Amino acid sequence: MTVSPFSRFVAASGMTNLADGIATVAWAWLASLLTRDPLLIALVPVALRLPWFLFAIPAGIVTDRVDRRILILRMDVIRAAGFALAAVAIVLAMPLGPADPSGISNPALFGFIIFAATLVGMAEVFRDNAAQTMLPSIVPHDQLETANGKLWSVELVGNALLGPALGAFLIAAALPLPFIVNALAYIVAIGLVFRLKGNFKPLSSATRHWQSELKAGFTFLKNAPLLRVLAWITGFWNLLFQMVMIGLVLHVQENLNANAQTYGLILAAGAIGGIWGGWWGDKIIRKLGALKSAQWMLIASAPAFLAIALAPGPVTLGIVLAIFEFTGLVWNTVSVSHRQRSIPDALLGRVNSLYRLMAWGMMPIGIILSGLIVRGALVFVPRETALLMPFIFAAIGALILGILGWRALRIGFATL
Repeated sequence: MTVSPFSRFVAASGMTNLADGIATVAWAWLASLLTRDPLLIALVPVALRLPWFLFAIPAGIVTDRVDRRILILRMDVIRAAGFALAAVAIVLAMPLGPADPSGISNPALFGFIIFAATLVGMAEVFRDNAAQTMLPSIVPHDQLETANGKLWSVELVGNALLGPALGAFLIAAALPLPFIVNALAYIVAIGLVFRLKGNFKPLSSATRHWQSELKAGFTFLKNAPLLRVLAWITGFWNLLFQMVMIGLVLHVQENLNANAQTYGLILAAGAIGGIWGGWWGDKIIRKLGALKSAQWMLIASAPAFLAIALAPGPVTLGIVLAIFEFTGLVWNTVSVSHRQRSIPDALLGRVNSLYRLMAWGMMPIGIILSGLIVRGALVFVPRETALLMPFIFAAIGALILGILGWRALRIGFATL
C-alpha cells in the first residue's frame, strides 16, 4: 500500500503534536510541584516561547536556504534529546519535596528544566517554520484550506485532545514518564519524515547574504497589508491567550480543586471543539467568505475569556474551551492558508518567520503578564479572586482587539 506524502507528513505532525500535548501538562505541572509562585511557574512556558522572539528571523533565513525536510529531521532530534535530558534530570532529583510557596524547592532541577525547555523551544521555531513552508510543496494551492483543516485536526487530536489527557495520567503515574514518552514520540516522527519523498529544497536566491535575504522578506511583508494585519492581530490574540492558559493551571488546581487528570481532560474537551473547527473551517469560509469568518471568529474571544473565569466547574470549563477552540481553528484556517498561498516559495521561509515573529513573539509577554497580574492582585483581593484576574484582563483586551480588528480586517481584505 502506497502512503501519500501528505499522509506521511500528517502522521509525523500528529506524533510531534502528541508530544507537545503531553508537554502542555508536564512542563507546567512540574513547575507547580517546585513552586506555587505564579510568576516563577510562568518562567517555564516563557522558556518555551521566548525562542520564537529570538530565533524566528534566523529560522526564516535558514528555511529558505536548506532542504526543509532535513531541517525538520535535525530539529526533531534536538527536541527528542531535550526531553530525554529532562527525564534524566527528574529521575536524579527524585523524590521531590513540597512545593515552595514563594520560592523554588529544588533550584537545580528548576534551572535544568528551564534549559531543556529553551532547547526544545528553539528547535520548535526552526521545525515549525520549515513544516509550514513545506505544505504548499505537498498539496496544490487550491486545496490548502482543506489540507490545513485536516492537518490541524490531526494536530489537535495529539496536541490538545489525547496529549494533555495522556500527559496528566503519565505524570500521575511517574513524574519522569511523560518526558520519556515524548522523546520516543519524536523518534517515531523522525522515522516518518525520513521516508518522506519529494523536492523540499527552495529555489536558490540570487544572493546568499543574510542581510539582503532578510531585506527581501521585509519588503514583501511591507507591501502585503493584509498579511501585516493578520500578523498583528494574531500576535495580540496570542498574548491574551497565553495569559489565560498559564493562569489556568493554578485556577484549576486551587479554585476548582482538580487534579492533573482532570486538568488534562479539561484541555482535551477544548480540543474537541478545535477538531470540529479544523474539519468545518473550510466550509464556513466558503459560506461566509474569508473576511466575515475572520471577523466573527475574532470577536468571539472576549466572551470566551470571560466565560472561562465564570465557569463553575470542570465540565462547564471544558465546554467553554471547546467553543473557544472551534473559533480559533477557523481563524487559523483563514490566516495560514492566505499566508501560504500569497507568499512565493523562494520567500516563504523568511516572510513566514517575520509573520510568526510578530504573531508568536508576543507569547512570552502574555505569560509574564499573567504572573504579574496575579501577584499585583494579591495585594488587594484574596488569592481565589486574584487567580481569576488574568481571565478578566484577557477578556477586556480581547474586546478591544475585536473592535479594532474588525475594521482592520475589512480594510486589509479590501486590498486583495
